[in-house]
Amino acid sequence: MELLGKSRDELKAYCAGLGEPAYRADQIYHWLYAEGEFAVERWSNLPAGLREKLEREAKITLPSVRRRYVSSDGSVRYLFGLGDSREDFTTENTEGAEKVEKRLGGALKKPASVEAVFMPSEGRQTICISTQAGCAVDCQFCLTAQLGLIRNLTAGEMVAQVLMPLKEMEERESGGRAERKQKAPASESGRYIGEEEPTGLAARTNVVLMGQGEPLLNFESVMGALRILLDADGVGLSPKHVTLSTSGIVPGIERLGNEEVRPKLAISLNASRDEQRDVLMPINKKYPLKVLMEACRNYPLRNWEHLTFEYVMLGGVNDAAEDARRVVRLLAPLTRVKVNLIPWNPGELPYKESSAEAIEEFRRILVEKGVPAFVRYSRGRDVMAACGQLALKEVQGSGAALTVLG
Repeated sequence: MELLGKSRDELKAYCAGLGEPAYRADQIYHWLYAEGEFAVERWSNLPAGLREKLEREAKITLPSVRRRYVSSDGSVRYLFGLGDSREDFTTENTEGAEKVEKRLGGALKKPASVEAVFMPSEGRQTICISTQAGCAVDCQFCLTAQLGLIRNLTAGEMVAQVLMPLKEMEERESGGRAERKQKAPASESGRYIGEEEPTGLAARTNVVLMGQGEPLLNFESVMGALRILLDADGVGLSPKHVTLSTSGIVPGIERLGNEEVRPKLAISLNASRDEQRDVLMPINKKYPLKVLMEACRNYPLRNWEHLTFEYVMLGGVNDAAEDARRVVRLLAPLTRVKVNLIPWNPGELPYKESSAEAIEEFRRILVEKGVPAFVRYSRGRDVMAACGQLALKEVQGSGAALTVLG
């Protein structure tokens, strides 16, 4: 039984199968996600017999850190090695093994590698995580598209991309010793008396689902990870500080809007008309701008929320003043929007960066027409950790990894 990535209900079903009370699941859930403690022997409020049983019969599979690339701006790009993603068959699984095997398909279970980026800043840090190994959407300006889709990630593999960098930072800040929260004595129900709301690193962490993959094409696993990340009793992130970026998968946008627990939404726009977007983002042929904008109009924004549009600036392709004016017209029917203009990050692709003058003119046109616009320079460009640069290739047969460098 793989524990990492399991929800509280899944852990309760597992504990029931072991003949344990439900509150043991709450304790396991807390150790995994609130504490980020993966050594079962340190779960001090569990009986020794249960810890021994978990060590024999359960597992916590963390990605291996194959390499860290440290940027001059302090960002860290992690190259994570992932194992087999075969599902566990718990007491809650109503599908037979053969049905699950058929649904998953062999390609979804193979070992893979992904990248995540840790970006520190004054008082906060941002972690950019991947949701798939590779990507099938085929955006022409993104290196990840060259890989194709290798496989979906599990909820546990996504949660681990957040917890592992946080754990490393926690250990650095405490001089090599991971600090533990002081807990009040456990009540009979297993819940801690007088425990405060989550604080510390998680409370000052942003997470963006903007790494490898299209999150809305791995919807169930992404939502499983998000429910853990956004749970005050789990990792404890705020929905205001977690953003999911999509290329415009309209059915997924509609599903996300119906979720009770959800992050902020960002739409990767990158073009001002269909003919242009069809070339840059072939997914537009399936969900053209008219359909995408309708989904955006219907998206249920919370009272504190804006819908964010990301626009990668490609020199001589989509950065003209007329493009800016078309973007204004596209977004005019929407309420509470903002646009992030992202200078293209060089890679092994036939594009060039927009000039600083073109970017500023584009921004000025949007702002003067009432569309808030901001220029977002990506972090970690020197270690290929910036937006659109994440792409790695496995050396066939060797198990080693090469990073695609510009």
